[in-house]
Amino acid sequence: MTAQKDTIASQNSQPGQSGYADVNGLKMYYEVYGQGKPIVLIHGSFMNIPMNWSHIIPELSKDRKVIVAEMQGHGRTKDISRELSYEGMADDVSGLLMHLKIDSADILGYSMGGGVAFQVAVRHPEQVRRLVILSGTYAHDGWWPDVEASFGAITADMFKGSPIEKQYDSLGNDPARFPEFVKKVMSIDLEPYDWTEDVKNIQAPVFIALGDADGIRYEHALELFRAKGGGKMGDIHGLPKSRLAILPGTTHIGMMQRTDLLIPMVTDFLDSDLNAKPPTF
Repeated sequence: MTAQKDTIASQNSQPGQSGYADVNGLKMYYEVYGQGKPIVLIHGSFMNIPMNWSHIIPELSKDRKVIVAEMQGHGRTKDISRELSYEGMADDVSGLLMHLKIDSADILGYSMGGGVAFQVAVRHPEQVRRLVILSGTYAHDGWWPDVEASFGAITADMFKGSPIEKQYDSLGNDPARFPEFVKKVMSIDLEPYDWTEDVKNIQAPVFIALGDADGIRYEHALELFRAKGGGKMGDIHGLPKSRLAILPGTTHIGMMQRTDLLIPMVTDFLDSDLNAKPPTF
């Protein structure tokens, strides 16, 4: 049994499929792992597949088809002369699903990827089965005020010698364009945005998770959870189809290291019977 598990783990550490999808003028790099119900993972700002998902892919791909892609200008997906936007990246994810001939999938997004995931569900609802948002916002003021205020001061110099800069260089990007890359990525959070009403109308069940030391305001997540049926005693009113979790001792960046907590909660949500009734005495 141990040898069999080791074989599966080894298989799941290498993509069964990879390549570039032509979507919306972009050559979007993607990888596919495992078999089963499809789930798309959307990375955070400045990230790429190995940096964001190396701990997650082996766990989720044990019994799912895990699709990971690198957004515009990130990793091996070269930038194009198009502004970076949550809406544009959401359309790219939609195009990737069509390229892979997948009608619908679970969508999981982290940080910037959470915003992209929200927009996939808003703009392409027929392609979304369930939605998982890790440390993501649906309005610019979802961040703590001091965090939002800091975005305008982020520059390439802050990443000097960091894994983010090293990965950018190692994946065939021009090091001289790194400052331009940082500026373009930050541009999406320097303009106010608010998708509150559209997000509240998403029909897919949503699992929202953030850390107790995250950059996201608790009230921001709570507002959406209440709109999705939360804020009531489940023993009386029944369980909502959506869920909320605040992970203890967890920062925004640290969220991706909490596989011990995240994976069981995510898989339970994705596999749950939405019509299940709460236990009774």
